[in-house]
Amino acid sequence: MLQAQITDRNETLERYKERLTNFSGEFELGLFLFIARKSLYWIAFFFLSAFFFSWLYLRYTQTEYESTALIQINTDNNAKVLNVSNIYEVEDQNELPGAVEMIRSKVFLRRVLSKLPLQVSYFAEGTFKTNEHYKSSPYTVDINVKSESVLGTRFDISFSKNLEGGEISCMSNGVKVTRTFIVGQWVEFPDISLLVTTNREKLNQMLSGDEHANNYYFTVNNLEDLADAYSQRLTVALANEAAKTIFISFTDNNPRKAYDIVNTITSEYIQYDVERRSESAKKALDFIDEQLRNVSDSLRSSEDSIKSFRQRKHIEDNEALNTFNMTRYGSIEDQYTKIELEEQVMNEVEQKMTQPDVDVKSLLSLVSGTEHEQALAPAMNNLYTLISERDQALFEVKPKSDIIKSYDYRIGVQKNIIIESVKSILAQLAIRKKAIGEKLDQYGAKLPGDQSEEVEFTSLQRLYDINQKFYSLLIEKKTEYAISEAGFTPMHVVLEKPRIPAGPKSPSRRNTFITATLLAFLAGLILVVIRYLMHDKISSLNEIMKHTQASISALGIIPKYKENIPVSQLLVDRNPKSLIAEAFRSLRTNLQFISNEAGPKVMAVTSTISGEGKTFVAINLAGIISYSGKKVIILDLDMRKPKIHIGFNVSNEKGMSTLLIGRDKLEDCIRRSSQENLHFITAGPIPPNPSELIIGDAMMEVIEELKKTYELIIIDNPPVGLVTDGLHMIQKADYPIYIFRADFSRRSFIQIVDRLYNELGIKKLSVVLNGVDVDRRGYGYNYGYGYGYGYGYGQGYYDEGKQRKKRFSFFRRSS
Repeated sequence: MLQAQITDRNETLERYKERLTNFSGEFELGLFLFIARKSLYWIAFFFLSAFFFSWLYLRYTQTEYESTALIQINTDNNAKVLNVSNIYEVEDQNELPGAVEMIRSKVFLRRVLSKLPLQVSYFAEGTFKTNEHYKSSPYTVDINVKSESVLGTRFDISFSKNLEGGEISCMSNGVKVTRTFIVGQWVEFPDISLLVTTNREKLNQMLSGDEHANNYYFTVNNLEDLADAYSQRLTVALANEAAKTIFISFTDNNPRKAYDIVNTITSEYIQYDVERRSESAKKALDFIDEQLRNVSDSLRSSEDSIKSFRQRKHIEDNEALNTFNMTRYGSIEDQYTKIELEEQVMNEVEQKMTQPDVDVKSLLSLVSGTEHEQALAPAMNNLYTLISERDQALFEVKPKSDIIKSYDYRIGVQKNIIIESVKSILAQLAIRKKAIGEKLDQYGAKLPGDQSEEVEFTSLQRLYDINQKFYSLLIEKKTEYAISEAGFTPMHVVLEKPRIPAGPKSPSRRNTFITATLLAFLAGLILVVIRYLMHDKISSLNEIMKHTQASISALGIIPKYKENIPVSQLLVDRNPKSLIAEAFRSLRTNLQFISNEAGPKVMAVTSTISGEGKTFVAINLAGIISYSGKKVIILDLDMRKPKIHIGFNVSNEKGMSTLLIGRDKLEDCIRRSSQENLHFITAGPIPPNPSELIIGDAMMEVIEELKKTYELIIIDNPPVGLVTDGLHMIQKADYPIYIFRADFSRRSFIQIVDRLYNELGIKKLSVVLNGVDVDRRGYGYNYGYGYGYGYGYGQGYYDEGKQRKKRFSFFRRSS
């Protein structure tokens, strides 16, 4: 039996420890919603603040507009005529990334900006925003720059009332310089001359209608600085590599400027591509023209030599001589002529290759169609690729960088390879030329002596034929490249043309208000969560029951009084049908479930801290019980902070303290209230040792003496959370009652009740929740469970003269 009691007690303690561990570990949706409703004013404030600041942001933030375009890069050469398109084959390698880097480069951007009216920018400055009058300024300024130091300088301008002139001022060397100007006349500054012209109608509208502008000014721009600034706003990206499309966008505070820049980028790139691709044909034509001039001189010299020889030797055109030359020397002469042509071409290639800035395209066109084209073309193509990659790298790195030095070294190596190849070819040509020359001399030596004049004439004629064939070759090449240059047109296509932005990219009204709404909601949610996490107040009787796992009896609740209550006064006698009176009747009824034995009873009322309403409950519970005809007396044992005398509005010269020390007699300390059958004893003067007085034998003697006269003795004990004075009487009482106050008592106070029940063994202990706001909805205050019985009440009643229908149910667990 003893072992079973010990086991049962251990299990009770284990459950008690588990409850302490999980005391605040559960999420309560009802409490969360209640706190959310209490925070509605703050949430509304967050939303109003968010929308207000959104309006300020949209009103005063500088707007940005974006214009976009989509361009397709086509690397096909539509000028493939007369077999000259091979000079473009190397150029089109890596065309797509090269196009992206070209459009993105500051060099190309400066070219674009130079096509737009951006040398002078015009602005209207407001209190919060500055607007640029791009292509819409009612006045224009022509400039004559004397020193580049003035570029980027701000010039403030103001107009006279008659709009015929005004003042222009700027900062020069830290000193403000101001000049008066007349429209249409030059005005001189230290580093610049200015000429202002106006559109009077537009200027008058601007000055009268632009109320938000506080000042007007213009700046003289440096295209280098402008390109640096605008490059940050330019986006060039590869949209689709398979489709060879490039996405271009530019953002600016002025929508027209954003459109113009994107539109100019697309048109200028196409124009630049035409120039770049036709440059090869132009260089080839220039080279051919130069060679034609040289060959033409040689051809005229050969013609003059033949003419002079004929006149000197009196040789006429003889068909037999021509037939002889063609049959005898034709084959050998053709070979000799071809070798000399090849030799001349190779010498030209060697000479050009030794120059620092070699034109590879011209050399490619020169060797095209020669015997050694296949031997030299691959090496020349590799050289062109290296030169092209080096030129593209110069857009990104400095000329003295390691990357450029690497390209220079590789270009030099490739040049040396080509030069050595040419030298080898020339050596072979010299050997062949010598052999054919010797063979030609052998045939000439066999001719009769009287035919020596024909041999000399044949030599002159052969030289003439060589020059004539070279001249014809150059003419043919010139025709081919001229047709190629004329026939080339770019194949790039603007798939999506830029448009003037209809609305700003930023700030976006939709995104701004969505963001503001989300931020306000998030701020409200964070507030509610924080308040929920920080909430440690008891809000319902249900909470007490849940955290004690229904081990403590729930005696009932006391509703919150809607008006100010004087300190601990008796209220049940003022309006017997009020809500509070009904609540105390329910408490009176529920007392029988704690103890229903006959004879006088002792009720001990306590709480955790002061302010939870234990004195108020004690007085009004005594009042409602006395209504039933029972004699009730209230003892104020809260000697450190007595309130009973305040509640009944009497003096406190004598009471329990003087009674327990024997200075006054019991009958002298008992006082009568206005309520029949309700008596009370005040605390008396504050003693230095209230604990010793309460636990002394005198206290029990007083209780026993009062039991002879009164059916119920209600003891108003001190708060047990502050002092231990009241524990003695709580343990001795027939009705130990613990008071909590809704939205005032902390949840941690429940642990004290749990400890009184489990550790001190006060099994009859019951709780009362005071100050409950019964008008609340959405948060439970009822607590029920099935243990074989229940109790409650439900009826109509009047609360302070207002008819209100309410229903309460109170349940408790038997001890």
